[in-house]
Amino acid sequence: MEVLNTFYHLVPITPVQGLLYAFVAMGVMIPFRLLNVPDLTAEGAFPLGGCLVAALITAGLHPFLGTLAAAGAGFLAGAVTALIHLKFRVHSLLAGILTITMLWSVDLRVMGKPNTPLFGLPNLYDWIDPAIMQSLALQGGLLLGALVVLVLLLWWGLHTDVGLALRGVGANSQLAPALAVDSTRYIVVGLGLANAITAAAGALLAQSQGYGDVNMGFGMLINGLAALIIGEAIIGRRTLLRQLCAPVVGSLLYYQLSSLVLSFGLMPSDLKLVTGLFVLVTIGWPILRGRARAGSIAG
Repeated sequence: MEVLNTFYHLVPITPVQGLLYAFVAMGVMIPFRLLNVPDLTAEGAFPLGGCLVAALITAGLHPFLGTLAAAGAGFLAGAVTALIHLKFRVHSLLAGILTITMLWSVDLRVMGKPNTPLFGLPNLYDWIDPAIMQSLALQGGLLLGALVVLVLLLWWGLHTDVGLALRGVGANSQLAPALAVDSTRYIVVGLGLANAITAAAGALLAQSQGYGDVNMGFGMLINGLAALIIGEAIIGRRTLLRQLCAPVVGSLLYYQLSSLVLSFGLMPSDLKLVTGLFVLVTIGWPILRGRARAGSIAG
């Protein structure tokens, strides 16, 4: 009963958390699934968005403009990773690690210190409606509405000529030049877009929690990947719309599962281990099952 009681009290909080981090899962999905270019930059773009919006709001900039600037900075971070990968022939994962490492110093330079409080300063939620910060239901409604708009915009954009070319690069980057498609341009734009979404999520979190911190992005990538895997397992990814909805569904369920795990007495610090093991098992299980089948056939 104690477990159920603890979980019951966490239920109102985790949907809002899941909706916010669904933006991160979306930012993880675009390079992994649509572009077929594994990217780790989300781990650095998320705190970049939070730190930049905190510094800009503290300096007196309007929170809406600060959030847009954070998204723009995330786009540049993704573009840098793409250019390192393409121009210097560095693997995309290593390129992402290099970008994350550099962004940590950028975050410190932007804020001038490891964290910046925003208590008492205007934020995006207050600008839209002061009642939002006082209600989890209103916060969830706002984030859900923003996610619906994002999914619809991506669905529409990926059906345009530009979107089809981007998906074509992800499907076969070797064939793209033969079709007069500049794969470099689309990979830069794709990674930039993914990390702009992630940085915007970091900006929203900084404003909702009341501070920006250089370490606020730790573990975001693995959480986003876990949410993506869960979402794809539930609704699949046979159509573009399902692929775009999978991060949202997966993020909502992932954070409910995290609450359930915490209800059993695990420490919050244990969640990274549990999440990592989940992703490892999910990725490794099909391989192990295939080997077992091959062994049985050979036997």
